[in-house]
Amino acid sequence: MRKANLYRYQLEMDSGVILREQKLTQREGWVVELFENDSVGRGEVAPLIGFSHETMDQAFVEVVAKLKKWIAGESLDCHSQYPSVAFGLSMAEFELKGLLSKEGNYQAAPLCNGDPDDLIPALHAMQGEKVAKIKVGLYEPVRDGMLVSLFLESVPDLKLRLDANRAWNLEKAKQFAKRIKPSQRSRIQYIEEPCRAPGDSLTFAIETGIAIGWDETLQNGVMNPDFDLEFLTGAKAIVIKPMLVGNINRCIQLIEKAQAAGLMAVISSSIESSLGLSQLARFAQQFTPMTTPGLDTLQLFKEQLHTPWPGSTLPVKSLSSQTLVWQMHAE
Repeated sequence: MRKANLYRYQLEMDSGVILREQKLTQREGWVVELFENDSVGRGEVAPLIGFSHETMDQAFVEVVAKLKKWIAGESLDCHSQYPSVAFGLSMAEFELKGLLSKEGNYQAAPLCNGDPDDLIPALHAMQGEKVAKIKVGLYEPVRDGMLVSLFLESVPDLKLRLDANRAWNLEKAKQFAKRIKPSQRSRIQYIEEPCRAPGDSLTFAIETGIAIGWDETLQNGVMNPDFDLEFLTGAKAIVIKPMLVGNINRCIQLIEKAQAAGLMAVISSSIESSLGLSQLARFAQQFTPMTTPGLDTLQLFKEQLHTPWPGSTLPVKSLSSQTLVWQMHAE
């Protein structure tokens, strides 16, 4: 017998979280819960303010419509123009069918801002490569370049992933690069799309020797028709944020295509709850086992949801403590 629940969750965030100039005081989203026979599958549908094009209300309407058809006996339609809906439903189905790995890769690349000494304990706890992430593009490029150089100088075995969110034009990106010694540049695993124009990002990679990673270009469910992973010079990685990309099968296809082209595929967070984040850790272990995922966003929360993240001391809210907004089962 089939049954479906739809919860609306609201979790309190750390007071300092800013997303594209908007303060995020709480994270909210929907959690789909599917029951069939003795199996259960859950999926998080959580549009991200400033990044997702769909609203919470739009996601709700589409999720309910698709769940009604599933309860009536149809196959679950996990395709949608809304990436968060496509991902959440497909993840719930993936788990329901027992296809999601039980083991997870919970070793996330820590996000660092100021003092390199603050990073040392987290790096010592990591197994394998020592990799961390720095947000750049929020300040002047020269300042960012000096900060990145400081980290590379201070921690000799450190590798960095940089996230610029298309903040610069080509000239500013080059100003940043000038502050990084040529001998250090190979320790930057990639910088996510440093320039607003993808062509400028490619030029930056070729002229500076600093590798780039594709992020925004992969998002919103539709890849640019001129964008082909197999013919890009200078790119070393793609950063996959499933909540912004869509159906889980599309994410898998992107991973396989990247790996075939010799690129690193990194599973990354869209600030999901601990429930969704833990599923991404399991997904990353399953499909990108040799790569440290970018899932170090639980630190932005003041509380967890349903599934505790290993080692976290944040309080855990049960799913039943959230608002059950819709429920249906087969007659």
